Amino acid sequence: MVAPAVTDRRIPSLNWLRVFEAAARTENFTRAGETLNMSAAAVSQQIKALETHLGTELFDRGPRSVSLTGAGRAFLPVVRQALLSVETTAASLFSRDRYATVTIEATLIFAASWLAERLPVFQAANPSIRVHVMGAFHDAGVDRDGVDLAIAYGGISQDQADSDLLFGERIYPVAPGATASAITSTGDLVKHRLLEISTHRTSWLRLLETTPDLDLSEAEFCFTDTTVVALAMAAAGHGIGLARAPASDYLERLYGLERCLPGLEVESGQAYFLVSRTAASLTPAAQQFRSWLLDEAARWR
Repeated sequence: MVAPAVTDRRIPSLNWLRVFEAAARTENFTRAGETLNMSAAAVSQQIKALETHLGTELFDRGPRSVSLTGAGRAFLPVVRQALLSVETTAASLFSRDRYATVTIEATLIFAASWLAERLPVFQAANPSIRVHVMGAFHDAGVDRDGVDLAIAYGGISQDQADSDLLFGERIYPVAPGATASAITSTGDLVKHRLLEISTHRTSWLRLLETTPDLDLSEAEFCFTDTTVVALAMAAAGHGIGLARAPASDYLERLYGLERCLPGLEVESGQAYFLVSRTAASLTPAAQQFRSWLLDEAARWR
């Protein structure tokens, strides 16, 4: 009989989890001990300590083997995921003998679309560098610990003395193919739900202001805060989205979205900028990634 669990649910020894996982995998305390360089008695002792701490039995003991109880089966996937997470993170962060690392933080649409499409090309050409990408919903910057480079989004006329212009953007409506082909006028657009980005200055009103006779009073708007979400909703048939080329080009193709009313577009007046620490403070890997990114972006200006 297992004693009642202690009030503090924090597990005192992570080794208990390693032993539990090995015993569950082998269904035998002796074989588990062999994989961990421990005796069967030591395995049994640590399993018992874990069960006592949790207040429940994890194994049914047989004369030559063990099997998981219902609680043990429920606990095993969580333990395996936790151990895997620790191992993979440690390998990524501390295997500096094999890889140099670069951490870039980018606005979400840039990270999920433009950069995601091109990153495999950089990785294939630079196998000794590992690039970690952090998506930022709004403001991205190098002032955060561990960030080498950042992709900021803002007005082209803003003071960007410490950054490099990557490219601007064009806004135009997109929808699944059948919907897009059925739209033959701006009046047709407002018969559909319009997916609006609440955080962007340039949006549907700016796009449609060139059609002064268009009545927007009956238009139905659905608000979200990222283009990534808006394009996914458009692909699902929930409304008409606004693409932001070239940053969103990859997601536009991935989702099978097509332009509505080709020729209807507007320059947003916003742009993407590469922000970095001073060149002297960048690691060689970060400098190499920065140069590659600037060369890639130059093709779109």
